Amino acid sequence: MTLLRERITIVGASLAGYWAAETLRRDGFEGLISLVGDEQHEPYDRPPLSKKYLAGDVRRDQLALGDVDKLDALDLDLRLGQRATGLDVASQLLEVNGVSESYDGLILATGARCRTLPSTDGVMGVHTLRTLDDAEAIRTALQDGAEQMVVVGAGFVGAEVAATAVNSGMLVTMVEALEAPFSRVLGQEMGMVLADLHRSHGVDLRTGVGVDEVLTAPTRSGGDRVVGVRLVDGTEVSADLLVAGIGVIPNVDWMEGSGLDLVDGVVCDATCLAAPNVVAAGDVARWFNVRYGESMRVEHWDNAVQQGAHAARRLLQTDEEAQPFNPVPWFWSDQYDRKVQLAGRSSPDADVRVMTGSVDEHRFVAFYGHEGRFLGALGMNRPRHVMQSKGLLEQDVSWDEALAFAAEWD
Repeated sequence: MTLLRERITIVGASLAGYWAAETLRRDGFEGLISLVGDEQHEPYDRPPLSKKYLAGDVRRDQLALGDVDKLDALDLDLRLGQRATGLDVASQLLEVNGVSESYDGLILATGARCRTLPSTDGVMGVHTLRTLDDAEAIRTALQDGAEQMVVVGAGFVGAEVAATAVNSGMLVTMVEALEAPFSRVLGQEMGMVLADLHRSHGVDLRTGVGVDEVLTAPTRSGGDRVVGVRLVDGTEVSADLLVAGIGVIPNVDWMEGSGLDLVDGVVCDATCLAAPNVVAAGDVARWFNVRYGESMRVEHWDNAVQQGAHAARRLLQTDEEAQPFNPVPWFWSDQYDRKVQLAGRSSPDADVRVMTGSVDEHRFVAFYGHEGRFLGALGMNRPRHVMQSKGLLEQDVSWDEALAFAAEWD
């Protein structure tokens, strides 16, 4: 049975929102689809922003999620440069740019925004990287002769920016408050492997230390420009370009008082339903993943694609037809000539075993397991093995079964 709806509104014109619209049309929805996005750009792909686009190897038009013909075929009410400003789920009213409108079904895919360093608003040379405009500003700075970059935060965006900048010839210092980069995601042992990767390419990686102050100097034209950072240990690092990659905040502020449950995202059930006739997808969605028995919010490309499609279908299904969204999380990151991939999840208490390859050569696969359960697989330049491991995770094989399977690898 397909629920009868005449109008579905999608708030958020990035990856999850685009795939929700594409799925609705592919599955036969013939009603009006409004796609509302606060950026002026048509839907585009974000992963290249910190890599090939930043390096100048990809043109802006090559970032598009769909070409002009494909976008036209979706027959969307495409409303770019417009911002959702309020919501009342009880009345099924959405407010866009201060004007209320009704909806039959609503997909929330508003993503997240970057955290910023204190007292840096308006400081020239200080950037975050989330949008095409952000990437354009950093790329312009690189092309205009910036020589010394400080990257604050050694997460995946920060690490990718650092790798791109080093490859362009810049001097790069990366500052990470944790003792090892990526340790919250990959654990301490594998975090140290990533640290070695960056140091081996010339990055001055400072771990276990945070930024105390961003140092600035006045410009002749007025305003301030970054000249460096002072770390909490008292040392100073010069910089004419600073990129902060210190995490994101789900874009839910405008939903306050809407009737939705907002806890580090839009809280959904296992099927991605947040309220009657309302679903959420992508970085903004927090849902109960029955595979792991816990609520989670996942900030990765593959999740946005899958969840956007799942949430769209959920709007067309009855409660009896609806299925849980229970994927094995998977993501990748390109750094230098290494492709880093993680299928599944890690845990601070996990047993970590290198199953093939060499961590010293930065080409390996490591398994994570805990209390007899196979949790995840981390790979560097071993995509075939990682994808095989993802298949094992989807089958919920035990730790021993996973070890026995990997024992057959060369």
